[in-house]
Amino acid sequence: MQKFAITLIAVGFSALAANADSNHATHQQGAVVSPVNETTRASFDILAAHAHRNANQVTFHMTTNGEAGVDVPAPAGAVGGAPVWSYVWPTSLDPSAVGFEGETGILALAVTSHPDFDDTPLVDENRDGDPANDGLIWHSHWIVLAPTEACGAGALAVRDIPEGETPQLPATWPGFPIFLDSPGFTPLFDGPEVTVNVGFASNVDLEGVAYDGVTAALRVDANIHAPLLCVTDVFDVASGDLSLPGKIE
Repeated sequence: MQKFAITLIAVGFSALAANADSNHATHQQGAVVSPVNETTRASFDILAAHAHRNANQVTFHMTTNGEAGVDVPAPAGAVGGAPVWSYVWPTSLDPSAVGFEGETGILALAVTSHPDFDDTPLVDENRDGDPANDGLIWHSHWIVLAPTEACGAGALAVRDIPEGETPQLPATWPGFPIFLDSPGFTPLFDGPEVTVNVGFASNVDLEGVAYDGVTAALRVDANIHAPLLCVTDVFDVASGDLSLPGKIE
């Protein structure tokens, strides 16, 4: 009887694991599929990116060639020059869909880790009573990306807010002078998979929204000066050319 029970438990766990795997981006119809790249760190080597919706909720997920989230950047020891590693879903949504000034760049969902600073002042990710020491823990942001030649030829940066300007910003903007929102959507990690469930206002039209998948490194300017946060290294792009071929159905 005991052996039978153990067998049932084992079968149950196997079924759960199989079901979890079947939900991964790499198994989804319409996913943006990317070939293995042995020269890219496995946890950032994208195999597939996918997004699907249920009413006004969208699930963004990405399958990697290694264990997603296992690698984090080493601290620089200061905010100036601090590294930021990220899993990113660029979209065709206008930034106004989540509360930013409209027509200001590429709206992207990002899951980031950065040990030198905390930019989620409303969330205590490690639940230690201090919401200002959680930067290393993977967390989510909405960001608006814009071409920024000061970061390098053809490079992107999180859009700056010049001194004296007061653009429309989301209610959960963390106070940094860039187009950055800290909405508190919790990233979920399951082996090679990273998933974020996102809610939108009911008046946002999500049908057919285009998306892509990117893994990248960013860096805070050494002088904490415009541009504040540049994309410094692109590890992988699911489509290969940032063409946003995925469609939210």
